[in-house]
Amino acid sequence: EVQLVESGGGLVQAGGSLRLSCAASGFTFEDFALGWFRQAPGKAREGVSCISGRNGGTEYADSVRGRFTVSRDNAKNTVYLQMNALKPEDTAVYYCAVLLGHRCVDEADSWGQGTQVTVSS
Repeated sequence: EVQLVESGGGLVQAGGSLRLSCAASGFTFEDFALGWFRQAPGKAREGVSCISGRNGGTEYADSVRGRFTVSRDNAKNTVYLQMNALKPEDTAVYYCAVLLGHRCVDEADSWGQGTQVTVSS
């Protein structure tokens, strides 16, 4: 059974930083791309970042590029999202997901429960 457990969310002032973690189990971690998504109240879920399996290539939404960094530790079956220079518009529930393949263009398959990130102005 695939399990994804996010942690690291919280309340932070604008300009601050948080690091989200997502611990994964139930699949061959290094073979699959992992994505971070977020959903703000009243808005659709959006993709934030992705890191591919095998070569670790990364992708970012324009809104977070240069501020967020995604990484993975295959030995720990964990993917991270380092978020710097946070803005109030980054406030959302953040989810990690495992994609169906090793590429970031693959569809998300399983999701974590989410972690709340709140950025105060």
